[in-house]
Amino acid sequence: MNIHFKHALSQKSIYIAALSACLIAVVAFAVLSLLITKDNRENNEGFAKKNFFRKYESIENEFRNIEDYQYLLRALIQKDGLKNYKDYSSVLNDLNKKRNLLTYSWYYYENNGNEKPESNNPLSELFKNRENTDKSIAIKNNGPGHFKDFLITHNDSIYWMSYDSLVLPEKNMLYYGSTVSLDDLHQYFINVDKSSNTYAYVFTKEGICITHPEKKYLGKSIFEFTDIKPKDTLSSRTKAGYTEGNAISEYLGVEVTRFIKPLKTDNFDGYTVVNYINFITDENTNKVKAYTAYIFLAALFLIVTVFFLFQRSANIAYKEKEKIQSEKNLLLIENEKMHKAEVINQLQQLKNNINPHFLFNSLNSLYMLIGINKGNAQKFTMNLSKIYRYLIVPPKENIVPVAKEIDFIQKYMDLLKSRFDEELNFELIIKCPESLEKRIPYLSLQIVVENAIKHNVATIDQPLEIMISVEEDGIIVRNTYQPKTEAVPGEKFGIDYLNQIYEYFKNNMLHISVDGDYFICFLPLMK
Repeated sequence: MNIHFKHALSQKSIYIAALSACLIAVVAFAVLSLLITKDNRENNEGFAKKNFFRKYESIENEFRNIEDYQYLLRALIQKDGLKNYKDYSSVLNDLNKKRNLLTYSWYYYENNGNEKPESNNPLSELFKNRENTDKSIAIKNNGPGHFKDFLITHNDSIYWMSYDSLVLPEKNMLYYGSTVSLDDLHQYFINVDKSSNTYAYVFTKEGICITHPEKKYLGKSIFEFTDIKPKDTLSSRTKAGYTEGNAISEYLGVEVTRFIKPLKTDNFDGYTVVNYINFITDENTNKVKAYTAYIFLAALFLIVTVFFLFQRSANIAYKEKEKIQSEKNLLLIENEKMHKAEVINQLQQLKNNINPHFLFNSLNSLYMLIGINKGNAQKFTMNLSKIYRYLIVPPKENIVPVAKEIDFIQKYMDLLKSRFDEELNFELIIKCPESLEKRIPYLSLQIVVENAIKHNVATIDQPLEIMISVEEDGIIVRNTYQPKTEAVPGEKFGIDYLNQIYEYFKNNMLHISVDGDYFICFLPLMK
């Protein structure tokens, strides 16, 4: 590389270039923030609909299970009449104990004679006086199921009771049916689908709430404690078969995306409401924006630092050249060669430490991860931030504890895995934990790993395997030896750097070899 120091950049040019870099970074960050927000909103809408359908299907399925249970009870009762109704009820209740939701089967036999009515129903008295009590609410239904339904309050709990009747000889009446605790019903729906950012409730066609996470709303009209209007239930006018809109949750007091869809069976006619909480997605979006801002600021700081360091280096070099020109021509030529070699070495070290190409590749990988997996994107961003913090502040003696280098290389490999995926396999083995307290040259593991990736082929069919083993006296870095056919620029720079730094500390135990299908590098440890 030829450097003409007479054409060194002026201070004004440096400031203009730095300002331009700042403006480009700000514009790029603004555009990226808009793209992140737009993409996140679209993903949020899709995720909300998936949660809605899953929640709705689980509720509809359970309502149909309850209905099937009622049909089974009716078939058994009408088959044998009064003969075995006690046994049928007992057997069905025993079977229900195996389910999370207990549908309680009951009977109530009303004898017109002087005999006392028979019942296994703990709510029999309320059932008998159901038409005269103010603690029951009839649920209207015109479906073909023909079961009568009503909500009944007992001991501060609300029950959904479905019943049918059979006329027996001598005009005796046998009432039978099933009872479900509305508290148990809602708890069952929570356990079936444990999505942390959705909750659902069901109300009848008249607006009576029969499931809700807030117990006080059970049996109340949803038009009283929510902002739902009758027009919101007109799902038949929409192509999707449900209505969707934003609302304030009466339960949590936050903004939600609300879905309302009809819930119809042979014995029930009502609606299911599924609320998807929006603030969780907004928080994730803000976090990604914040992490992206940190990365841009770090990149901007690195760019501006490079500009100023280059300007300072160029000015110093120009002064040195003016001083050397007064000496003999031979000394001038030799000094010029040494000076150029020194500048090239400085630039190469800057490139290794800052590596903007690695930063841009990492940002591209981050952009792809944000749309695929937000959790991995957050982890990726934190690793990238910690890696550059480690690179920006090198130790004074260029010697660091092994534990720090191991922590750094793990984060570094996590980023590389995001780029290479199945093309790269990494394994870390710590055979001697005491060695973590010893020291090794700064970035030595990164240099060996980068050297392996730079000089070897890595494909899905032929993945590159890298293994790091922490031994008692040193660290062994082993990688599969599958060298590239084409020439690689700067081929021995990393290895030469390691040789120089080990010689500086008077440690010549660095060993590099090829053993069969593996390239092996032994890095001795220092106390």
